[in-house]
Amino acid sequence: MRILVFNAGSSSLKYGVFDHAQGAARQVLKGGFERFRDGVCDWTVEAGGQREAGQAPHADLAAAVAAVPGVLAARGIAGVEAVGHRIAHGGPDFTGPATLDEATLARIERLTPLAPLHNPANLQAVRLARQVWPDPPQVGVFDTSFHLTNPPRVTTYAVPESWRAAGLRRYGFHGTSHKYVAERAAEALGQPVTALRIISVHLGNGASVCAINLGRSLESSMGLTPLEGLVMGTRSGDVDPGAFGYLHRQLGLTIEEIEAALNRDSGLKGLTGSSDMRDVEDRAAAGDGAAQLAINLYAHRARKYVGAYAAAMGGVDAVIFTGGIGENSPSMRRRICDGLEFMGLRLDFDRNQAVDLTDRAAPQIQAYGSRVAVLVTETAEQLQIAREVAQHLARPAAAPKPIPVAVSGRHVHLAADSLAALFGPGYELTVKKPLRQPGNWAAEERVTLVGPKGRIEHVAILGPLRKRTQIEVSRTDSFALGIDAPVRDSGQLDGTPVIRLIGPYGQIDTDGLIVAARHIHMNPADALAMGLEDGQIVGVNVGQGERSLTFGRTLIRIQPNAFTEMHIDTDEANAAGIGAGWEGEIVALEAHLDPGV
Repeated sequence: MRILVFNAGSSSLKYGVFDHAQGAARQVLKGGFERFRDGVCDWTVEAGGQREAGQAPHADLAAAVAAVPGVLAARGIAGVEAVGHRIAHGGPDFTGPATLDEATLARIERLTPLAPLHNPANLQAVRLARQVWPDPPQVGVFDTSFHLTNPPRVTTYAVPESWRAAGLRRYGFHGTSHKYVAERAAEALGQPVTALRIISVHLGNGASVCAINLGRSLESSMGLTPLEGLVMGTRSGDVDPGAFGYLHRQLGLTIEEIEAALNRDSGLKGLTGSSDMRDVEDRAAAGDGAAQLAINLYAHRARKYVGAYAAAMGGVDAVIFTGGIGENSPSMRRRICDGLEFMGLRLDFDRNQAVDLTDRAAPQIQAYGSRVAVLVTETAEQLQIAREVAQHLARPAAAPKPIPVAVSGRHVHLAADSLAALFGPGYELTVKKPLRQPGNWAAEERVTLVGPKGRIEHVAILGPLRKRTQIEVSRTDSFALGIDAPVRDSGQLDGTPVIRLIGPYGQIDTDGLIVAARHIHMNPADALAMGLEDGQIVGVNVGQGERSLTFGRTLIRIQPNAFTEMHIDTDEANAAGIGAGWEGEIVALEAHLDPGV
């Protein structure tokens, strides 16, 4: 499949052409029109190993889009089969790529107040492209989608409920970049991304840090808009919201004037007069005090977020630098990493200085013996968009079929050593009743869970024994115990909190406490009939009437001989007002996540 990808801004259009086959995308052309001004713009094209550049008579985005067919034809590139678009803000509903029909475009249009500098240009490019290429499907890939796995404690602002009801929450951006570099780093480290705790540091004119925990975004430094977080080229990053009232009273500025200045005249530009880090570094080396302060502030803010996200994930396996500054500034990488030795991160001087990113390389630059890997790689947002467009269009339509919903109460899976410690050496569990998943059963025996706040008696044990003890509770249970249990897929237990288990023979303190992520066990025949794949993330509508809910981010787990059913916990069942014997329906297909560890 030949895919044309657009990334449109108010004063630029970047585009690329990719051939996608057998799960891999190969770029055949890269181009751009930038700096629209006075009836002209700058242009570049790279194809067939040749790079061309110059000035073109295109005054705006519409003229640039209209010029792309001629650029492709002049280089013998034809047969565009799909057009992918980068969309900055997808709000809470666009959890994956979406075909851009009129109804979808209207939904995106309503999100414009959340991204007034980005979404209008993105939408204009879509409408222009639909006129130039009316037949190929147009697909949107959203910066915000990757971050919709962030938990409520991350996305919620502590503000009045009426503000939150109006949509005030954290979203995060640069999701396509963070997703790509995390997968590229995992590939370079020879591990699945679902086994790693990664901090992605995207440093360019826009900049953000993302905590990627076991393949999923946990938190991003950008918030409701791309303004929050790091110091950027022209954006301030974090500021006290009290600044709005202060500046209005002291300088008579309106909200619009303050927002415009924070977005366009702040950051490096506000500190030094230049938004280009290369200029700032040169001036700092020449003794410019303002430039020196800007560099120190820029690095400090990034280092602070790296440390915070390592704490949020309970550790870090890899830090990735990407974006124009992250890829090209050894000194900035060094400034950010210096001082992080306490968490096992040390750079190697020579490796940091000699980074070569040819052919999308992802070299490691940590010192030998460093516990944390440090990598540098080019971000490839257009490549990632092409991949997601191809996956979206290749995915077969799901045939409607009801899925039984099982409400899973708190329970424990024991390892052999835990069983012996709790019930005595040589003890064997007594099977009480088989479960619907073949080979699984509930035991007669029970244990007690004890946390710093409270205890829960008579907790069920499920067999057979496992290699590692796992304790599954609801979110409400975790508050009753006084322990913050993370939401995890079954078996992802590294970095989970410790809890005390008490049995009739003895007690143990063990990690493995989780709130189980909702998932669907599915046998291969049902998966084939419904057009689903192992590791796919879907949305499922459960319940009826006013209390019905659509549960997003539900993992498909295809297993031989599995009984097809969805597992949710008691909190989720109560939220949807359901009990035993209910069924759900898949209503939204989302991204693919490799569940293997």
